[in-house]
Amino acid sequence: MAEHRKLGLDTAVVCSDPFQKLGKNQARLFGVPNLPLVVIPHPLGGLGLEGVKERAGVATPRLVNLIKEHSR
Repeated sequence: MAEHRKLGLDTAVVCSDPFQKLGKNQARLFGVPNLPLVVIPHPLGGLGLEGVKERAGVATPRLVNLIKEHSR
């Protein structure tokens, strides 16, 4: 993701809330401190299809908004 962001491509990382701090630190470490994080409820692993769909339902509008904001 960092390399794509450095090339000017719209990118974001989806992570669950316990990993938000790690995501921000890694983005800074890889030279893209402004890399957007889309935070979803934890956990993702072990969820059934309906749980994954629920998490996608949280992430999708946030991703769409990030793309809209970036394209202005």
